Amino acid sequence: MALFRSHLGEHAGEWRVESAGTWTRDGEPAASKLISLLAEHGLDLRQHRSRGITRDLMHTFNVILTMERGHKEALQVEFPERAARVFLLTEMIGQIYDIQDPIGGSMADFRDTFDEVQFILKNGFDRIQELAREKGSRANRS
Repeated sequence: MALFRSHLGEHAGEWRVESAGTWTRDGEPAASKLISLLAEHGLDLRQHRSRGITRDLMHTFNVILTMERGHKEALQVEFPERAARVFLLTEMIGQIYDIQDPIGGSMADFRDTFDEVQFILKNGFDRIQELAREKGSRANRS
């Protein structure tokens, strides 16, 4: 979420960006390694707390991005009416693969995941914008 917001730059106010997990407990802080890594890049995640995905959240957003195929499939099964709005982050660069969760790994694992997500956001941002406009337009017509 923080990385995506950083890519929005001056357009951040035009977007609503939130984070929720498919299999998480509410209220957990971000991993300390992630907090440290993002702080190196000027991003503050100290106040972040986890929360699970809800029907209300699913119906709020034009595009839902997941990092793993299992998450995408779970959301599409649980919320079939929103299935067409759920995408793997890697689909934004024309690929289909899971981004490994570094939780429990080394700082190098966190850096690798950070670099991978940064690459995808940089190279797939136009696709994300396109989908947000397309899905938003359809929502406004229905």
